[in-house]
Amino acid sequence: METVTLRLSDGSTIQTPLGTPAADIICHFKEKPNTIVAVRFNNEICSLTQPLENSGDVEPVCIGSSEASAIYRRSLCLLLAAAAHTLFPGKRLVVGHSLGHGYYYTLDTAKSLSSADVKRLQEKMNELVKQNHSIRQSFISYKETTALFEHLNMSETRKQLNFICPPRFKINTLNGFSDLYFAPLLPSTGYITQFELMPYGEGFLLRYPSTKNPKHIEKFKDIPQLFNVYKRYKEWGKMLGVTSASSLNEMVFNRKIKDFINITETLQNKCIADIADQIKEKSSIKTVLIAGPSSSGKTTTSKKLSMQLQVLGYKPKVIELDSYYVGRDLTPKTKTGEYDYESLQALDIAQLNRDLEDLFSGKEIQLPSYDFAQGKRRYSGKTMKLDTQNILILEGIHGLNDKLTPAVAKKNKFKIYLSALTQLNLDDHNRIATSDNRLIRRIVRDSQFRGKSASETIQMWPNVQAGERTHIFPFQDNADAMLNTALDYELAVLKIYAEPLLRCVTPLQREYAEASRLLRFLNNFLPIPTHFVPGHSIIREFIGDSAFKY
Repeated sequence: METVTLRLSDGSTIQTPLGTPAADIICHFKEKPNTIVAVRFNNEICSLTQPLENSGDVEPVCIGSSEASAIYRRSLCLLLAAAAHTLFPGKRLVVGHSLGHGYYYTLDTAKSLSSADVKRLQEKMNELVKQNHSIRQSFISYKETTALFEHLNMSETRKQLNFICPPRFKINTLNGFSDLYFAPLLPSTGYITQFELMPYGEGFLLRYPSTKNPKHIEKFKDIPQLFNVYKRYKEWGKMLGVTSASSLNEMVFNRKIKDFINITETLQNKCIADIADQIKEKSSIKTVLIAGPSSSGKTTTSKKLSMQLQVLGYKPKVIELDSYYVGRDLTPKTKTGEYDYESLQALDIAQLNRDLEDLFSGKEIQLPSYDFAQGKRRYSGKTMKLDTQNILILEGIHGLNDKLTPAVAKKNKFKIYLSALTQLNLDDHNRIATSDNRLIRRIVRDSQFRGKSASETIQMWPNVQAGERTHIFPFQDNADAMLNTALDYELAVLKIYAEPLLRCVTPLQREYAEASRLLRFLNNFLPIPTHFVPGHSIIREFIGDSAFKY
């Protein structure tokens, strides 16, 4: 019998027959088997049903890790789709964006989903969990796949097969329902013990536990302003007939993408102009604070807003909060010992507020800059002074936190929150995560302008996200306005830059699993030539050749 050699996470090795399922070797780990939901095999995340067909390194993926949470959420979404298929045959279940620890869903019917229907769905899901159905992966031919999704009335999934055409597809099957395979899932429904369905809007929220607290569903905190931004874009997408990757690919294929790009950019500019009008209506505003997570387009948005404010008679001046970093010797560190530039304490709050008080009292200030190479703040002789026509724009991640600007009265501040919230889905049941959109932007920008590899950006991304959860997201509802900075065509442009970078991440690197996942994700988009991107587009902040100076 042919065998393979597996090296475990503690350095020991075992011999096992070729093709042994990963589930059969988890007893050899020191971690408790009931906490293991998958394995990392040669730096690729694999389900417990995956046969191990070569020698290599293997370690457990345990509950409480980000990888385990992603597997849990994907499996939960499949469970919901299977339940909906049973209860509402012929109706399309459509996933929307995330809201808190949950996903927004609608059922493609003429009327909103009732509370009774949502309750029935929850009961059916509970029933499938109790029965502990297996979640199977199998390959079927292209012809069988197209027939399957036509039969299931999954129109967007079926249409995508016109642009992704391998000879066979890997699919997941649960209780007679099948969907496309994008990434590993749990082996059976018995693992999916924590979830909640809650009526919301015209549909419902599928709520799941957080990574930190996987055994508990946290109390729901509504952010209606963010939901309304998403709803507006979703309705706009339906009006134009572009709601999924397949719809976008169809436009690229039919050579109609130029008009769509222009319309998309025009809508975003109109939204920025609307915010400028809101600012104009409040005569007491002295400073505009623009905040948002990493790669949400803060810098370009501040420049675009400046242009719109100039149309209204203002003379905007911009200060980037990064200029007020304290010296590296004073910068706080994360638990892993890295410099925590996401922390509010990484900024010289006292100096910033002294400068703001001086500016608003008519005095001239010396503007600092920060040398990241030396880890020091510098003064180059650049100054700033405000007159009656000036309005100050502060751009940085902490703009919504009032602890940043205690010297400025609330009535004198206007706060804007940015989010790259695409309204596109991959298909009927697979959404595009906002964080994926931003990560791909960041990978491209870090390579173009900071000399970083994709693996380096992927490696530091969890720390960036942890900082966002602590310092940005809790203050979202403090915003006076929210702006969606995602452009529905951008992933088709970014893939041209991102794919070569991601392919350079090897199986010898821990970041390989994430790089592989992102490559599979980007494979859903036909490329759009970069010369189609306007010079003033937010995308230019990441790919280069912007009409703005940064």
